[in-house]
Amino acid sequence: MKEHKKEYRTDVGRGCTFENGAIPEESSARACPGCYKLGAYDWLSDIPEAQAGDIFEVRFKNTRKGYYRNASDLRLEVGDIVAVEASPGHDIGIVSMAGDMVAKQMRRTGFRSEGIEFKKIYRKAKAADIVKWQEAIALEHSTMIRSRVIAADLGLNMKIGDVEYQGDKMKAIFYYIADERVDFRELIKIFAEQFRIRIEMKQIGARQEAGRIGGIGSCGRELCCSTWMSGFVSVTTNSARFQEISLNPQKLAGQCGKLKCCLNYEVDTYIDARREFPKINAPLETMEGSYYLVKTDIFKKQLSFSSDPGSTVNIVTVPLRRVKEILSMNRRGVKPDTLLSAQDAAPREQLPDFKNVVGEESITRFDTGKSGRRDNRRRRDRRDDGEGRQSRGGSQPRGEQRADQSRGDQPRREPRGEGARKEQPRGEGQTREGQGDGQRPHRRNGGGRNRRRRGGGNSGGNGGGNSAAN
Repeated sequence: MKEHKKEYRTDVGRGCTFENGAIPEESSARACPGCYKLGAYDWLSDIPEAQAGDIFEVRFKNTRKGYYRNASDLRLEVGDIVAVEASPGHDIGIVSMAGDMVAKQMRRTGFRSEGIEFKKIYRKAKAADIVKWQEAIALEHSTMIRSRVIAADLGLNMKIGDVEYQGDKMKAIFYYIADERVDFRELIKIFAEQFRIRIEMKQIGARQEAGRIGGIGSCGRELCCSTWMSGFVSVTTNSARFQEISLNPQKLAGQCGKLKCCLNYEVDTYIDARREFPKINAPLETMEGSYYLVKTDIFKKQLSFSSDPGSTVNIVTVPLRRVKEILSMNRRGVKPDTLLSAQDAAPREQLPDFKNVVGEESITRFDTGKSGRRDNRRRRDRRDDGEGRQSRGGSQPRGEQRADQSRGDQPRREPRGEGARKEQPRGEGQTREGQGDGQRPHRRNGGGRNRRRRGGGNSGGNGGGNSAAN
């Protein structure tokens, strides 16, 4: 019998994978750990004292989550797909947290459970629930596009960012962004006629929209609003001023168009460190001149001053202790001789730094190997040629050699080796010709095998003869 292959489809918004078989009864779904937004690590899972409660956290599309009570005492674990109570009908979600972590998560997010009746978890999702859930998910994109066209035709100043269908296709949540109050009563009527479902409009801000969409920040990691941040705190430019960050709107703004939430992460540390620093509203006065504050290094407790208020030339770094001394002296009307004291101006001993002695860290250490050997070979050949020419009585100019070759007189070449350095004997009548016309002088050996003495030699002109021959 031929087996039918299952089709797999992953829903990134809900963080699950659907497995569809040949018949609806073979359809199933399973959660993908780490593939959903606002995930949390259960660090109490290995503690035996952790008590299993009846309140579970269930997540839906993107960042929507809710807390539900396990009234039927079902054996549920993190990652189970369940059908939960909704108004009206039921919804399908995935269990994302259980046990003591639920109570801690509610305290962290500021959820108050006093006097609130939790909705119930009906059952684990069946195959029929999975099939109907997939049908509802398939309608979300087309519904969002159609709703945007309807809102634009009505002239409403709003943006519909996302649509989420309930698991039983009885209701849909329309998430929209608007800068001002919007009267969408007529819009809801048109939506109900067009889509034949119950409509719920939910307004969100720019930060919530960025968290629902997700993305990668300038730090190279996923956005904080889509990974772990559940509450948003207002961010002002004072956070950047305290940290001495350049007030560049393009660098300070995130993907939502607002100031980055991470500007508030370290601002408290900077505020605590700044308490030791005095307020410098005037330049420091010394006998050398006035110095103006340019930069403050909070953690090194150093301040940088410049002699020119309009530029950063002649910057001098002064310790915080010395700055406090100069400020107290200026209040008394006293000016110190120099900005730095003798103790601060003394050169500091530099610590030994790493030195690449072997040369293993050089990137170009293999590039010059062959060329270096080639250059050494060329130098050695030139040196050998020079020694051979000197042993034969001197080198010949290049112009003279070319003239001899053009006339057909080929110079005699002597073999290299032991006999190359022996002097040839000269006899009578040996002269040097061709000195005036640029030709190489011809050597003729006469009678007698006399060798040239080291002390004496042949005369340079035609008038001088061989002393040994005479």
